Amino acid sequence: MGKIIAAVSITPLGTETPSVSRYVAAALRKLEKYKDIQHQTDAMFTILYGEKERVFQAIFDMQEAVFEEGAKRVSTVIKIDERRDKELSSPDEKLESLRKHIF
Repeated sequence: MGKIIAAVSITPLGTETPSVSRYVAAALRKLEKYKDIQHQTDAMFTILYGEKERVFQAIFDMQEAVFEEGAKRVSTVIKIDERRDKELSSPDEKLESLRKHIF
């Protein structure tokens, strides 16, 4: 099917505290079962790289983990990079290509 890169941000709404770290941790624990998906998390998004169907399933499971943690409403933002003209580079390869143009 082909690999994609997805940036995902899953945010619980209407919780008793403005802190979301426990919900993010629950989502990341769920993601750990996907050994075939590379991922990295920063302060705003988690980047996933893998086969399209697996990445979408992982995002679904991550969202469900936030509900399981007690959220009553969840907002999910997803941005996807998919190429069909050639194999998509990994996130690290894309950054390396960018660095060649900057430095």
